[in-house]
Amino acid sequence: MDKIILEFLSALKEHNDREWFQANKPAYDKAKQEFESFINQLIPGIRSFDPTIDMITARDCTFRIYRDVRFSGDKSPYKPNMGAYIARGGKNSSLAGYYVHVEPGMSFLAGGIYMPPADTLKRIREEIFYRTDEFKSIIQNRDFTRYFRAFDESDKLKKPPKGFSADFPDIELLKFKSYAVMHAVGDDLILSDGYLNYATACFRNLYPLNHFFNSIFS
Repeated sequence: MDKIILEFLSALKEHNDREWFQANKPAYDKAKQEFESFINQLIPGIRSFDPTIDMITARDCTFRIYRDVRFSGDKSPYKPNMGAYIARGGKNSSLAGYYVHVEPGMSFLAGGIYMPPADTLKRIREEIFYRTDEFKSIIQNRDFTRYFRAFDESDKLKKPPKGFSADFPDIELLKFKSYAVMHAVGDDLILSDGYLNYATACFRNLYPLNHFFNSIFS
């Protein structure tokens, strides 16, 4: 990944206003082009092990850098990061997919199901309940845990979700509100020649989890 991406985002974080952005639009266009080039190279690698990925391109997957500030206390007009969600249908897909986040000092690779709506969350919990051993074999697999830790517990339920008994031995697995995982990556790795292969390998080990979730809704 070209260093111009991190250089532009670092400068944007310090000068997050429309006047500066317009004056540096050529640098943004170049950074955006380099980011999309990386995503276009990554997509075929993911498709090689995940056949659900259709013939999408980076433009289908990349999020806009412009922030929606209508309901936010932070009125900064731009995101100090670039991100892309690779899944069937692109960035607006409701399926489990692969997320690339680039932000100086805060980059990561992620995937799974992030903050699903209530009906989707209920179906996921039901499937984990009925296929517990299969699910545990995925999230406890050595190749998976090499890259990913447990799900976010910051807003985990304190009591069993409605419809599930506290006597279920693995009730803790059903208390999450989000079934997404992430793997932090440093700037040096992002700028290395091997980052494309690294990201592909990381996502290959994420695929069994995504496959589990997507099999529920296929």
